[in-house]
Amino acid sequence: MLVALTLFALVQAQTFFESTRRPAELQNKQAVLETSYGTIVLDLLADAAPNHVAHFITRVQEGAYDGTTFHRAVAMGIIQGGDPLSKDPSQQAKYGTGGLGVLRFEPNNETHTRGAVSAVLIPGRRDSAGSQFFICITDQPALDGQYSVFARVVEGITVAQKISMAPANTGVLSERIEIRRATIREKPAPEPEPFADATVEQLARQRAVVETSMGNLTLELFPDRAPTHVRAFLRMAAAGVYDGTAIHRVARGFVIQGGFLPTRRDPLEPKQQAYVRQLPPEFNPTPHDRGIVSMARGDDPGSATSSFFIVLGRTPALDNRYTVFGRVVDGLDVLGKIEAVPVNGETPVDRIEVTRVRVLP
Repeated sequence: MLVALTLFALVQAQTFFESTRRPAELQNKQAVLETSYGTIVLDLLADAAPNHVAHFITRVQEGAYDGTTFHRAVAMGIIQGGDPLSKDPSQQAKYGTGGLGVLRFEPNNETHTRGAVSAVLIPGRRDSAGSQFFICITDQPALDGQYSVFARVVEGITVAQKISMAPANTGVLSERIEIRRATIREKPAPEPEPFADATVEQLARQRAVVETSMGNLTLELFPDRAPTHVRAFLRMAAAGVYDGTAIHRVARGFVIQGGFLPTRRDPLEPKQQAYVRQLPPEFNPTPHDRGIVSMARGDDPGSATSSFFIVLGRTPALDNRYTVFGRVVDGLDVLGKIEAVPVNGETPVDRIEVTRVRVLP
């Protein structure tokens, strides 16, 4: 959804902010916004917009954002906050007019993709940013070059999305959704990928429990036959990639299929998305018998990512064409219940929810 960004503002005569911080003081910083709906973490882009980042850090450290609200939202478009006036509920009529006119525009190559954070401007005045900001919930290419992107959401984009869906009257949020506390921290060192260094023997000891609305399916995994697929499946499971997806296909006597990310109730966080990758084929001679788990793919043998299927009956046509990486060792009765659900073609009439895939040591 493209947003025509009409922002509330009041022209104010103010001195432009000029940072006295050294460039090194701005590097590798994150902002943590603890909101009424959950936590949003921002990577601050000092190289792209150093003055905006310096101003934002200064205001956070002054406590300027604590107790402010997200006062405006466009469903699945943007959310807007940071107005110092929004600390005072009695000033609601003026929300969107405060804290502007102190920053010059900082052009950069950052684009308004999902999770981009930009400075709000007074309409018609390019050099008018300040404390207020907006977060893109979906890509907004029409805004590129018009606003200074100074941060990106790295955790909590689903929180921002939920805020965008809160009740609103012509863009003004009806509910008071506060930034309860904002802090600045050093960007944490990258976490090691789950299971990246696990041996085949260690991987073989893992079990994965696919928890569905119809019961649980416990999987034994075959890292000796498909180590890359097993690592990928466990990594995605541990990161919550499969949580909130659905068993979207039931082909009786053939397969059930899940893990298709468009069925996910909430979009992936950036960290989760980074774990979804194309997998090289690891075809092996394991026969596709009932209960066998294989990775789905397109025409390209190397196009598998997250979607998997569980075989419902011996299917030789799948052998050596799809990568077998596990089998159901507990829950075959649940598999039978899923196979028997009413379908429209191969689509279950009622959603079969995958609440999560839990990894057992």
